[in-house]
Amino acid sequence: MKLRVNDAVRNVTGTKHLLTVARTRVLLDCGLYQGRRAESDRRNRTLKVDPTGVDVAVLSHAHIDHSGSLPTLVKRGYTGRIFATHATVDLAAILLRDTAYIQAHDIEYINKKRRKKGESPLEPIYEDRDVDETLGRFVAIDYDTPTPIAPNVTVTFRDAGHILGSSILEIDARERGRTTRVVFTGDLGRPDMPILRDPYQPSAADVLITESTYGNRTHGSTADVEQGLASFVSEVARRRGKIIIPAFAVGRTQRIVYILHRLMRAGRAPEIPIYVDSPLAVRATEIFKRHPECFDEEMNALIRRDDDPLGFSRVTYIKDVSESKKLNTKPGPAIIISASGMCEAGRVLHHLKNTITRRRNAVMIVGYQAEHTLGRRIVERSPRVRIFGKYYPLRARVRVFNEFSAHADRNELVAFASRMRRPPKRTVVVHGSTEQSVALGRALTESGLSRVTVPFDGEEIQF
Repeated sequence: MKLRVNDAVRNVTGTKHLLTVARTRVLLDCGLYQGRRAESDRRNRTLKVDPTGVDVAVLSHAHIDHSGSLPTLVKRGYTGRIFATHATVDLAAILLRDTAYIQAHDIEYINKKRRKKGESPLEPIYEDRDVDETLGRFVAIDYDTPTPIAPNVTVTFRDAGHILGSSILEIDARERGRTTRVVFTGDLGRPDMPILRDPYQPSAADVLITESTYGNRTHGSTADVEQGLASFVSEVARRRGKIIIPAFAVGRTQRIVYILHRLMRAGRAPEIPIYVDSPLAVRATEIFKRHPECFDEEMNALIRRDDDPLGFSRVTYIKDVSESKKLNTKPGPAIIISASGMCEAGRVLHHLKNTITRRRNAVMIVGYQAEHTLGRRIVERSPRVRIFGKYYPLRARVRVFNEFSAHADRNELVAFASRMRRPPKRTVVVHGSTEQSVALGRALTESGLSRVTVPFDGEEIQF
């Protein structure tokens, strides 16, 4: 058995790992690379796996850096099935269609520039028809149900607690008369977070493939972050400012709305208008309501009491472009939550352009910002940031709340691995910057694990 790791290696985006069991090739996720526009376009046009050589695909969760290249895979010849949980299938449908839409608009903009230079136009990486074909290949599977997906390969989806439908994959691979259990974390969530169930704790693994986004960092407690958020909102509200929150439409947006609603209801934060300006987030929130099997007991209890946990009575969900534009002229105080989470596309760019030059306003960062993204430049407090080809002075206050991250931190990742009754004989650290992955590898070794590997992109590991 062997594993070839691709893209999300010493890097946090574009997961495409190929597990070969005997003659069966299993693709673990197939995500888009996200970063600089030109580099992302080049890398996303070059799949690092042969689509015709993949026998079956398994998707840990719907985030685009894990799912976004599936239509490319299908467009280029993949004819097999794609296994995922029910909620992941529903979310992937809206996320992949949204990605195709963004690509169509981006390529139109790029081709205008190419025409002026006398260059031939480019085609989008994939289109709606490719998404349709991809969605037709999905097979929805219940949590905790061992499912044969190929000869000698059985997968069990366990709740990862990262986003709705997210999974830890337990793969039982039979080769040469013996069974090896491979555990792939996907993106591992955190315990004691609102809305979703805690991550499942496996009892055993022969091989562990673990993410490492926060492999050298620890998150604060939920109580601390709620107090910090309440103080932050109060301070900006006193200045009559606006808070712009770039947030992923799936997971992060719903979690922030839930906590803000709870703080305002308890009188710990001022009741100021909250706008969710993302058609995708609106559709994703509707999907959340359809999947109570993913919720923790607190969330289900609130639903049973009709307690409006996602704040529909308090929050204004914006769909129309005209309504989105009006937000830029409305006076503060207000909170505007908008995609994308790394500030690389979408309506949040317009809101940032219209707010960051004024000191009374603030930008609240609630998730990991990859290198070379606008979000990372905002986190680093660059004096000027480029939006739509123009530079704007960054005068607004910037506040980072890593505690809102849906990724496990160093201590939680180490605990996940070390609490197994039969710990892994081999551990492969992926999905993190070099600094974070190497640090986690060191921490796992210090915890007692042997044979911990931090591979390089494209490396093949034999088991």
